[in-house]
Order: sequence, then structure tokens, then C-alpha cells
Amino acid sequence: MSDPVAAHLHRASIRTALIALLLAGVAAPLAAQESDGSGQAVETTGDQTTGAQPADAQAPATTAPRQSAFQVIQLPPKGPAPTPRHTGIMAMTRGLWTDVTNLPSIQNLFWVGVGAAGALAVHPADTSVTSNLVSASWAHPTFGAGAILGQSYTLLPAAGVVYAVGRAEDLPRVSHMGMDLIRSVAIAELMTQSLKFSVNRTRPDGTARSFPSGHAADTFAFATALERHFDWKFAVPGYAFASYVAMSRLHDNKHYLSDVVAGSAVGIIAGRTVTRHGRENFPVSVTPLPGGGAITLVRDFGAPSQNISSNTR
Repeated sequence: MSDPVAAHLHRASIRTALIALLLAGVAAPLAAQESDGSGQAVETTGDQTTGAQPADAQAPATTAPRQSAFQVIQLPPKGPAPTPRHTGIMAMTRGLWTDVTNLPSIQNLFWVGVGAAGALAVHPADTSVTSNLVSASWAHPTFGAGAILGQSYTLLPAAGVVYAVGRAEDLPRVSHMGMDLIRSVAIAELMTQSLKFSVNRTRPDGTARSFPSGHAADTFAFATALERHFDWKFAVPGYAFASYVAMSRLHDNKHYLSDVVAGSAVGIIAGRTVTRHGRENFPVSVTPLPGGGAITLVRDFGAPSQNISSNTR
């Protein structure tokens, strides 16, 4: 193979890895844009809309059916995620058990599908991406710190410090965040180790238990927990850090690209399961209706008003 062709394939494999991990990092905060404080709206396309309308807005029975293609329902704000009354060790232990029981859910099944589809999509590039990153001269100084920063023994103490400060200073919101960070990493480790021993995929360096990447799972769980406690825009650096750690595992010859894509999905599932706080997880839902269906999109319009408006065809 000529040098120009080899160089082109090298660049293409690196682009594949970057695009896959950037999509994982971008999808998580975008999926989290549900209403959590300032207002909520529901946009519905289809022949019917879900949700009750105010009594004075209901049309008389004799009114001809509208051909409505789009409807917006502005609802009052729900407020921020609640801080639990107790954030002690016993509350954390009970929360971990609740997290395990909450893992089977439709929302998590969606992310399982995303992770599986992503891993299958990049699987053909597994060997080329890893080998190119291992041999790249620029990769070691770039990704050298990822193996340490993404370890559970680095993330758990960092979460523990947040938790301890919140408890010592009597700051329930801070201790709550620290508790969620600890639980997110713990659930990610539980899922990751279960999959590692079940699949037992050989790593690129010949050792065992490659799938999925624990570093990717732990850092994406950490970033997801942070995103759920802060506005999603401030979580972008967290997901960028998680993507960096995931890429570093390819350079270290410890994982394939499909390993880190699947690990990213595992981390998102763990973080969202822990920090669900009783709210809906998805801004988009599909509802089957007689003779068709409806797609419902929840958006934050920022105004705490209540009105109904529609655009007709």
C-alpha cells in the first residue's frame, strides 16, 4: 500500500473514532433538555394531541375537526430537581438499591439501543482505529493522562470530596450531588463488570475482558450526573473530558472503538438512572393512536405562562 493511501486511511480511522465519541457526548446533553425549572411546552404532530386542555379552550361538539399539524401547550414551571431530606450513608445505601431496581426501564432500553447500534456501526473500524492511535507519535503526549484520570479510584475520591464537603458544611445540595456522583460511578462499575465477565472479549493487547470500556463508562456516568445537577450547557466540558478519556484507551491498546462507544452508553444509563429524580427522561415520545400516532416534544420556552396556540395547515 502506498504511503499516500496509508496516510489517508489513517486520517479516516481517526476521524471515525472522533465522530463516534463526539456523537455520544453530544447526544447525552441534548437528550436531557427537558423542562426542569422555567417552563414547559408540548409540541404535538399528528391527528390528535395528548394532555387535557382548559375547559374554556375546548371546542363545541358541533365544531368540525381541525386539521392540526402542530400544537404547542405552554405549562407552568415544575421547579428544580428536589434535594432529598437525608443524604447520609444510609440514604446513599438505600439509593443504590433503588438504582439497581430502576435499571430496567423504557428510557434505559432506548440508550441500550443507541449504544448497541453505535458499537455495531463502528465495529468494522475497530482494528484500524486502535492500531493507528497506538502508532501515532502525537497520541502519547495527548492521551497519556487519560488512563489515570478515568480510573474509578480517581473519580470516586473526587466524588467523595464533594460529598464530604456538603456534609461537613451542612450543604444538602452539595452532598446530594456528591452522593449522586458516587452512586453513578458505582452503578456504572456494576454494569461494566457484569458485561465484561459475560462477554469476555479479548483486548487488543491480548488480555481479557475488553468489552465495554470501564474508563468510558465511569467518566460518562460522572459527566451525566453533573449534567443532571447543572444546566446542560455547563455539562459540555464534562462530556468532552469523558470523550477524551475514552479516546485515551484506544491509544493505550486496551480497547477497541466499539468498546468505548458501548461503555459511553453504559455510563449515560448509570448517570440518568441515579439522577432521574422522578422526572421524565426524554423530551421526545411516540404515542400510538387509532389510525396513526403522535410525536410529542417537550421544550423549555422560559416563560411561566399557560396558553394554547396552534398552527393549522
